[in-house]
Amino acid sequence: MERPVEGGDKKRPSGKVSDHYYVTLALRIAADFGISIAVPAVAATFLGTWLDTRFGTDPLFLIICLVAAFTLTALWLYKKAKKYAVMYNKEV
Repeated sequence: MERPVEGGDKKRPSGKVSDHYYVTLALRIAADFGISIAVPAVAATFLGTWLDTRFGTDPLFLIICLVAAFTLTALWLYKKAKKYAVMYNKEV
């Protein structure tokens, strides 16, 4: 296995990006997307449930908070996917 060129560029001597870069990028994307989906959904659930308990509106705020969280999460993931696509298609 070829070693990356010194300097943190993670390029093989032939000029191609190493496989390690893509594996690391895939793990980073999986973790980032997982957290980006889970955290807003859980936070919206707790917030919606708390607001419903406080104001006596059983599923109203839960539904509103979840719809808002899913919508914002979708937009957030779209922006992240575009950023990761640039990183994946990195010109060498």
